[in-house]
Amino acid sequence: PTSPRPVFRRVRYVALLRAINVGGHTVRMEQLRALFASMGFTDVETVIASGNVIFSTRSGKAQALEERIEDTLHRTLGYAVTTFLREREALESVVAFDPFPLMAPAADDHALSVAFLKEPPAPEAERALLALRNEVDDFVIRGREVYWLRRTRRLESQVAGPRFEKTLRLPATARNITTVRKLALKA
Repeated sequence: PTSPRPVFRRVRYVALLRAINVGGHTVRMEQLRALFASMGFTDVETVIASGNVIFSTRSGKAQALEERIEDTLHRTLGYAVTTFLREREALESVVAFDPFPLMAPAADDHALSVAFLKEPPAPEAERALLALRNEVDDFVIRGREVYWLRRTRRLESQVAGPRFEKTLRLPATARNITTVRKLALKA
């Protein structure tokens, strides 16, 4: 008797790439799609020119895929591109969660962003981030995501990106909630 062949399911991922089209690093979306296709991924598409790539693959090991993407992008682009993968279901859960249920609808200058992490922050890092809450910035941590409400324009925030990551002791990449919703719908 022969043993049954393993069944591979196709997994749809969203790759949230850090350092794409910011800080002088410009990458055309056609180039990014071609790089992902060259790694054997299928159904590759980009959403907004800020480093969001949706793709399908038969391999479901997210950490190994992140490392493979990071290595390929580093070799090709010449700089480190930290990669955060989420399956469609995980993004749908991020969108469905209401981190600030008692908040009135946001005014035009309010911004709710989601910072994506590779792992949940350590308890001491979580406490340190929550200690940075103020009249402008508020945070809710849920697993590998941090919901960040800024009650003013981003430039007026007292918690800049480097301070945010230093406090968490983890790399992160943030997207506004509108972009996260688009990604969840397209994935």
